[in-house]
Amino acid sequence: MSSDMMRILELSQSGFCCSQILLMMGLEEKKIENKDLIRAMGGLCGGVGGSANNCGALTGGACLLSLYTGRGAEGEVEMPFAKVMMDQLIQWFNEEIGALYGGINCIQILENNPMNRMERCPALIEQVYDKVEEILEAYDHTLSEIREDIL
Repeated sequence: MSSDMMRILELSQSGFCCSQILLMMGLEEKKIENKDLIRAMGGLCGGVGGSANNCGALTGGACLLSLYTGRGAEGEVEMPFAKVMMDQLIQWFNEEIGALYGGINCIQILENNPMNRMERCPALIEQVYDKVEEILEAYDHTLSEIREDIL
């Protein structure tokens, strides 16, 4: 079992959801903590506010990618290729996860069975985390880097 999967399971057992776990792990890579951001990510749990719509791993992954590439303050600029990277994440999710489960909504991924959450979600979180890492690395960035313009 990978160290990422062990961390995912630990955070999951502590009651955090997919979107929160993705951002917590991303922040941990940067060696920073942001409880407000993690609280806000709770709004994506269970498919946007618990609606069982868009998977929180996808929306959380998009937020994680944007944490590294997006604009967060006046005077800051979005990283070059940020939109291309986001498109790559979404396309991958649609093609790989959506095709596997017949859609990208929580209800589809879980096949309307909450018991599938324990089996499917940790692996899905790890896949999304790895994909974000892969996309960043393809553009010469890492999860552990801290953008100079946001310090």
